[in-house]
Amino acid sequence: MTGILSTIRFTARILPVCSLGILLTAGLAFADVARYDSGERQVTLIELFTSQGCSSCPPAEAWLGELKQSPLLWKTVIPVAFHVDYWDYLGWKDRFANPAYSARQARYRREGHVASVYTPGFVVNGKEWRGWFRKKSLPQDSDTPGRLTIDLRNNQVTAKFQPTGGLRESLNLNLAILTTGINAKIGGGENHGRTLPQDFSVINHQTLSSGNGTWSTGLQVPEAAPGTRLALAAWVSRTGDQKPLQATGGWIPVIK
Repeated sequence: MTGILSTIRFTARILPVCSLGILLTAGLAFADVARYDSGERQVTLIELFTSQGCSSCPPAEAWLGELKQSPLLWKTVIPVAFHVDYWDYLGWKDRFANPAYSARQARYRREGHVASVYTPGFVVNGKEWRGWFRKKSLPQDSDTPGRLTIDLRNNQVTAKFQPTGGLRESLNLNLAILTTGINAKIGGGENHGRTLPQDFSVINHQTLSSGNGTWSTGLQVPEAAPGTRLALAAWVSRTGDQKPLQATGGWIPVIK
């Protein structure tokens, strides 16, 4: 394909849960254990800060959505779309928006990882990336930060991060449930009258801390709407710094 494959060249204390309540229905049963494994080489986490009320965002969302067909997906690249709420006042309330996602973007600025807060805004492995606007390739990263493994079974997550060189500090584990395949009809604001594909949108995000690189927690998984798919994205970062050290993820296998 052209599009994303021609653009990407790769050499992949419990805090409050942020969720989209209307989508979080009763948990479902999983077929056996779903395992997500980063390997030791750096997996690229792409964070897109976006909004249904921003007229400049649909092209960026479409670009991210092309990853659905990419062989790089979940192997060397993990895409997540955080919908911010600071454009809701323009006349359309983004159903995926959460003030905590806006706060995440603002915190990246406070930490010095981005120069300003705007949409569409890309953060790649914790650093602001403006290359999308100039149709440049994603930055390559050949680091080997360590291995992150996630096991998901019956709405229970167990995770382990084995950093290269050993663990010398406390870490945070981020877990995000993503929804893909939704077509949102926009009834107001700058995108009034448009139907926007929404892929890799975060509908639930939680952060847990650990001093030994292991975690265990419950994870309520929503029922996927007809024609949509759910995925899990996970990444670790140092306590006090949002920049990801390693990431993994994949589709959630769910049986009704």
